[in-house]
Amino acid sequence: MHGPDARSIRDQVAVALVEDVGAGDLTAALVPAEEQALARVLVREPAVLCGRAWFDEVFAQLDVAITTEWAFDDGARLRPGDVVCSVRGPARAVLTGERTALNFLQTLSGTASAAARFVDAVAGTRTTILDTRKTLPGLRLA
Repeated sequence: MHGPDARSIRDQVAVALVEDVGAGDLTAALVPAEEQALARVLVREPAVLCGRAWFDEVFAQLDVAITTEWAFDDGARLRPGDVVCSVRGPARAVLTGERTALNFLQTLSGTASAAARFVDAVAGTRTTILDTRKTLPGLRLA
């Protein structure tokens, strides 16, 4: 099974931003327009990274001036203290998108981490872990 295409990710992110931000981010509006931000995503517990495309798409839809430097690929096993990525750009847009971007990254990484624990638990046996259709709407192929 392959992951979702770029259009599906774009559509899912657009819906999430409308739901989360609505007409605008009042807190971000308090930040001066010229202010720049640097944010880092840190790992608190062992995890498997998943969701980079959604994370990147959130910021792409908000401001093309935002850049993300990734230290790990999707599927990487992360340890507490790892810096997953750094996000730079206009502070208003970074603040506006951080919650939505992190929601995707945390949800998808949480699912990948749980799946990895099951795979690890049956390693060396003839057992195969399969997926289910019971998932969040729109994220089955993630």
